[in-house]
Amino acid sequence: MEPNIELAKPRDFGEIISDTFMFIRQNFKGLLKSFFIFCGFFLVAGALAMCIMQYKTNYATTRQVAGVAAEFGNLSELAVSIIGVMVFALLSFTANLTTIICYVTLYKNKANTEPTTEEMWAYFKYYFLRVLGASIVIWLLLSVGYMVCLIPGIWLFPILGLIFPIMIIENASFGYAFSRAFKLISNNWWITAGAVFIVWLIAYCMMFFISLPLSLVNVSSMLLRPQVMPTVSMGQIVLGSVLQQLMQVILVIPTVGICLCYFNLTESKDGTSLLNRIDKFGEQNTQPDLPSEEY
Repeated sequence: MEPNIELAKPRDFGEIISDTFMFIRQNFKGLLKSFFIFCGFFLVAGALAMCIMQYKTNYATTRQVAGVAAEFGNLSELAVSIIGVMVFALLSFTANLTTIICYVTLYKNKANTEPTTEEMWAYFKYYFLRVLGASIVIWLLLSVGYMVCLIPGIWLFPILGLIFPIMIIENASFGYAFSRAFKLISNNWWITAGAVFIVWLIAYCMMFFISLPLSLVNVSSMLLRPQVMPTVSMGQIVLGSVLQQLMQVILVIPTVGICLCYFNLTESKDGTSLLNRIDKFGEQNTQPDLPSEEY
């Protein structure tokens, strides 16, 4: 029987990639269960918001092509639906990120065993708002970096990604996690950036190939009916919205990958796992599974 993967150890570039998929394979059921339990509500709400937005967009486009003037009420409803999609996209991303990193944290704290739903819930509710606030700040920083020049945004991307595992695994504040991310990645930017790029590239390629059949159906339906106004049916809207939400499960890949990058950096620089094993040699583990602030 294959032993459970050890998270806290130094890894080279290839090991980060391979161990990312090994961890997901060994914990596939637990990760999938946690994903749908803690992200399910946001997925359903996001799909509904996406359906409403696409319906409103389709309706407005049809009226515009037909030469009917747009009404203020319709435009305001479209704007609200777009904002709703953006809000639920942020909440879904935050729930996804929090769930997976909490799973990884508990897995490590429980000596490489799957956490229970109760343990996951305790961690999730404690860190969700923290991660949400950090996500907004990081999104703004990356946006500024990409707008000022493409290079600063690329340079910041792997560094800022480390903030999330630091906040949850080390139970740290955003300010501490921000400064620690820069310290950890010093002299290790290339291997971290390369690993992050590869896992994100794999995730995006998987999303592209999964959504490709539906995209081809949508394009074909419009090309085969050139005399008809190019609109998308309600069935296509619903199917596309649901598929787009379900594909968020693929984001488990880059999230686990950035966690392994974090463990690689901490073990290479601090050797925390080895030191902890030496300190606790011969002692019983009396530490609770919940964050210390919960008590």
